[in-house]
Amino acid sequence: MQLTVKGKHIDVGDALRSHVEESLQSTATKYFNNAVDASVVFSREKHLFHADLKVHVGKNIQMQTNGEADGPYAAFDKAADKMAKRLRRYKRRLIDHHKHGHAEPAIEASAFVLQAEIDERPDGQEEPDQPVVIAEMTEPVDTLTVSEAVMRLDLGELPALMFRNRAHGGLNMIYRRRDGNVGWVDPRGTRETTR
Repeated sequence: MQLTVKGKHIDVGDALRSHVEESLQSTATKYFNNAVDASVVFSREKHLFHADLKVHVGKNIQMQTNGEADGPYAAFDKAADKMAKRLRRYKRRLIDHHKHGHAEPAIEASAFVLQAEIDERPDGQEEPDQPVVIAEMTEPVDTLTVSEAVMRLDLGELPALMFRNRAHGGLNMIYRRRDGNVGWVDPRGTRETTR
């Protein structure tokens, strides 16, 4: 597994780096043996340390967790514990996913990051009618069952996920609601009629 450990405005020493490596190796090999890469970014805000952990465990499956504590070791351990709990919960489905793979290729979709609206510009000019595009990229839209999509939403700590529904071929979206539940949008107009 390829591992990247970085610090934002903090020095990540060899001892912390080796602690992260040992912990991730034991967690990854416990649940599956083909984790591709992992990255950990440490940062500090006032008196708390933050550890953002991302692990790419297979084709299009990205896990993401974070933790915060008074020290960097404790912050990383909290993030790693969250990841281990999720891996334990989804282990069977992840193993089945790796065995069967994807029968259908993903759809490529354009994804954009738009600038948030600001109340007043410092230079006194008016806001443009169209939002400003900050970033433009391509994202895959995979063919999944609803339960597989919920698993990916949970594993990646994503706010929303668009997918092609394996049952009928239409585009669907799931999202994390404010009450903690998952919402599911299944528009009838996007379903394939040739199935």
